[in-house]
Amino acid sequence: MADGAPPLSQQLLRALGDRMYEKRKGAALDIERTIRELLQKQGPGAFEIVRSIITLLKNDFAYNVLQNNARNGGLIGLAGVAIALGPDLLGHYLDDLLPPILACFSDQDSKVRYYACESLYNVAKVARREILRWFNDIFDVLSQLAADTDTAVKSAAELLDRLLKDIVSEESIETPLQNDPDAPPDPPEYEDAPSFTVRFSLQGFIPLLSERIHTLNPFTRLFLVSWITLLDSVPELELVSFLPDFLDGLFKYLSDENEQVRVGTASILSEFLRQIREAVEIQRLENQEKGIWVPGQTVNLQFAKMVQILQPYLVSMDEDTMSTAMRWMNAFILISHRVMMMFAPILINAVLPCLAHNVPTIRSIAVETNKNLFDLVATTTVDAGVKGGEVAVDQSQDLENSVQQNSEPGTDKQTSDASKRASYESSLKDGSHDGSPTTTQIDAQSDFMESAANPFQLDYQAIVSSLVGQFLHENEETRVAALDWMLMLHKKAPKKIVSNEGSFVALLQILSDTSDEVVRRALQLLAQISLYSDDEYFMRFLSKILSIFSSDRRLLETRGSLIIRQLCLALTPEKIYRCMAEILEKDEDLEFASTMVQNLSLILITAVELSDLRARLRSLDSKDGQGLFVALYKCWCHNPVSTFSLCLLAQYYEHAANLLQVFAEIEITVNFLVQIDKLVQLLESPVFTYLRLQLLEPERYPHLYKCLYGLLMLLPQSSAFATLRNRLNSVSSVTLLHLMPARAGPIATGISPATSSTATANENVKRGSSTSSGSFTVSRVQFQDLATHFRLVQSKHQKARKAALGLPETMPMITLSTAVGDVSATNIGSASSASRKARRPSSSHQQSKGMHVSASKSSRSVAREASPTTHGSRYLSDRDRSTVQSSSGSITQTAPVASAGTPTNRQPGHRSSKAHRQR
Repeated sequence: MADGAPPLSQQLLRALGDRMYEKRKGAALDIERTIRELLQKQGPGAFEIVRSIITLLKNDFAYNVLQNNARNGGLIGLAGVAIALGPDLLGHYLDDLLPPILACFSDQDSKVRYYACESLYNVAKVARREILRWFNDIFDVLSQLAADTDTAVKSAAELLDRLLKDIVSEESIETPLQNDPDAPPDPPEYEDAPSFTVRFSLQGFIPLLSERIHTLNPFTRLFLVSWITLLDSVPELELVSFLPDFLDGLFKYLSDENEQVRVGTASILSEFLRQIREAVEIQRLENQEKGIWVPGQTVNLQFAKMVQILQPYLVSMDEDTMSTAMRWMNAFILISHRVMMMFAPILINAVLPCLAHNVPTIRSIAVETNKNLFDLVATTTVDAGVKGGEVAVDQSQDLENSVQQNSEPGTDKQTSDASKRASYESSLKDGSHDGSPTTTQIDAQSDFMESAANPFQLDYQAIVSSLVGQFLHENEETRVAALDWMLMLHKKAPKKIVSNEGSFVALLQILSDTSDEVVRRALQLLAQISLYSDDEYFMRFLSKILSIFSSDRRLLETRGSLIIRQLCLALTPEKIYRCMAEILEKDEDLEFASTMVQNLSLILITAVELSDLRARLRSLDSKDGQGLFVALYKCWCHNPVSTFSLCLLAQYYEHAANLLQVFAEIEITVNFLVQIDKLVQLLESPVFTYLRLQLLEPERYPHLYKCLYGLLMLLPQSSAFATLRNRLNSVSSVTLLHLMPARAGPIATGISPATSSTATANENVKRGSSTSSGSFTVSRVQFQDLATHFRLVQSKHQKARKAALGLPETMPMITLSTAVGDVSATNIGSASSASRKARRPSSSHQQSKGMHVSASKSSRSVAREASPTTHGSRYLSDRDRSTVQSSSGSITQTAPVASAGTPTNRQPGHRSSKAHRQR
């Protein structure tokens, strides 16, 4: 046999390619024995003979694609060679042994694949840590065998996979038992840093994992998850530093149909999140305690890249995927402030719609995430010196600084995955790679992550655009949260929010929302914006609201009061009423102006928020207060009843009584009567308590009686008529006592004539009218001009109504409501005859005693008549309204509403007339 020739007989070679497994196994044992003998002799050509045997088995058997038995025999023979070489020498021949074995994993014959697994298992069992140099190639073929259709092959692959995992977990990190005391140690970066050598580095493996992670086969996915779990269990490898390279694939696994894949993926993702929190906390402590090394300090966390990866999964259709992604985002908000500030618009678009999610888990996580992000943005100060409103975050709380400081300098930019793998594999195979740990990442970080010292700009416009897009969301919770965000951002940066015209228009559209909470917050935001704006913006804002009311009358009916009251609560009520009065006074739509004034008047009288404004109208002692009355009066002229109510509220009773004379010149419509009906009800409310008490002082407020009796004359005999009549009758006897002659005054009233006249003069001065001589005037209100303005405005309304009906302006309008007023005035006038007679004083002192007795009888008579009458309904009854609003346009006189047991055909004042005749 020549030097270097393989010492294998032809019989052995035939047996190695035999179809019988036992013969092939026997031949492999012979090859193993032959190699052992060669190595024991240690001759000069022993190693060359071993290499020639490997070449023979590789070329003639393992690569023989025509004979499967020969390939099987070659695989068994190569395994025998590896066993014979042992762990000490096998590392020198792995480059010759492994390529033919790995090539057989792609054979179409399942038996060949099976024997390839068996052969590689034997080689790896002997080589141990030396096999890690070929880890990527072995991992690649194992990932393919994980989805193999043959059960035997899958079982063999699982055995090989378990062996390889044991090798990686045990042999990847080598820690020497003791150091050479004679060799001077290199100064470590940290004092307590352990000395170890990494024989398995992730830098070359991560590109392969990033490529295989996107597989769709559930068995391959389960295989990859198991390996990720194993590699993560080795703390020295710091797999979490490379998380962005395969995080996208892991989140796709959460929606896999295989339950084992979903459970395993959820488990490893939870572990990664825990490690991220721990690494951040360790790196935070590192800044305080320099020189003490702990695991996790060299972890490089790429939050910006991970947030970009997680963004699409926040709106995933799979509930588990969505909840997991949102949980990660919530954790990042708490530990990476600067990065999450930059992604605030994206998070808002994803989180706010989930606040009312039908899944409780997702809903609770969304609420917590929204709260944490809201607090982060709200508590972050804005540096006025930074251009564009950039955010200056406290560097002591900035967790990105420590992350960046731990990055090793001198790292090059990333190349493609293929080139990385090729260079790494070649370095491993030629021995140039020492396996030292590194924190160089596979992908470069974003540009704004390169320097932690540069502050990031908070993009207000992007955030506002995201929030405006949520204003019309179907869930009320989302709309409310979006408005809360806008309120916070406007307080934080008023100029940036005010300059957004789109948000202003969207807020006005929200006023027609079905939710009261949404409308309240929208009004609060609009009011808050107005506080930081000029008067021109404020007038434009109120004009827009009135324009919306004009185009949407249903909104005015359902939400008008709420909107006005909320604005008065957030802003100055006087300013709002002054500006609205100025706008409505110039409004060409007279019908809308009248309706709007009616609503404003009702709110002014009843709203708790306007109590201070009402108190100011009742005490118009200053020039500004009188200017407020005049400003409201000119606008209130669009609605006669509202004008009359304003005068009662301001206690200008004389002018109010004069207005009643003007009411006779305008048409009395059904709407007019309904408004008077409501006014009578309001007179019984606590707001007009002062007015009812003033009825007890007729000498000081004589025009008040004229106002109320004139109001009574305008009403038809309805429940409101009975209410007002009963109120006036209840003080009729007191009125008679106060109107007694001067001699009887001290006995009947206890007030001397001098005192009474003085009180009257003082009240006239307070209300701005003159004394009997007409020489003393305090008020600056020109009532004659106001009356002229009232007539002019009502004339415009009269012409507008005629034009709407198509009638000429010269043609008198005969309305049925006028007939109602005539009939009512006749009946009401007879009802008041007894009171007028009772108040007529006697001309002689001798008849004072008889008058006093007669007045008492008359009072008792009126009281008996009024006592069984109830107040009736708070508005016109349905029967009264149907009678007034008859389709034929005619009025049928009906009896007034009365209580049970009270005759309805009794004329008012009947008992008083009878008592007078008896007297």
